[in-house]
Amino acid sequence: MIRLLLVDDQEMIRIGLRGILGRHGPFEIVAEAADGLGAVDALASQPVDVVLMDIRMPGIDGVEATRRIREQWTAEQVRIIMLTTFEQDANVLAALRAGANAFLSKAAGPRELISAIEEVVAGGGALSPSASATLIGRVKDEPATVVDEEMAAKFEAVTPRERDVVLKMMTGLDVDGIAAELFLSPFTVKTHANRAMTKVGARDRAQLVAFAYRAGLQPN
Repeated sequence: MIRLLLVDDQEMIRIGLRGILGRHGPFEIVAEAADGLGAVDALASQPVDVVLMDIRMPGIDGVEATRRIREQWTAEQVRIIMLTTFEQDANVLAALRAGANAFLSKAAGPRELISAIEEVVAGGGALSPSASATLIGRVKDEPATVVDEEMAAKFEAVTPRERDVVLKMMTGLDVDGIAAELFLSPFTVKTHANRAMTKVGARDRAQLVAFAYRAGLQPN
């Protein structure tokens, strides 16, 4: 059973999530909160596997709540999926850096929601298409960057084929798209991505993309 914490200031959103998750999969909603501070408090008293967290809330928003959660629990102990509309959302990259494992649009259907939860529980990092575009856009649009030499050194351990996969990920392609462009199987793409993540210390594919930009990598 996957234990969930729902965090959203809109009660109707929480009701909708309860309805979807109650009908699908091995999910147990063990707690709810209407803001980020409530989320931190709920975790202190209730073991949770995955937090579904609204990125924009009054008071303590999802980014700050994620940062506070990461001060006490690692990404392996508690997975965090940020829920957002993504319309010109400047907080996506900030949430990733605060420790979010995945991003999902509130417009996502039940199948995409369930898939995202299952992927982060398995150790991955889910990104909806709109999330990928937003994340990549935010990283690329940041002011003129100074290459993080320590991060660049970590990428020296990445093989040429692993680097090819990372560069394709940076363009927003999903696993199937990368497999088609590089003439690899989806399983092989995932293997290369996982090995690159291990070498540079990324917790998931979303963070791997952010690390790659910090290291000065640029997709073609």
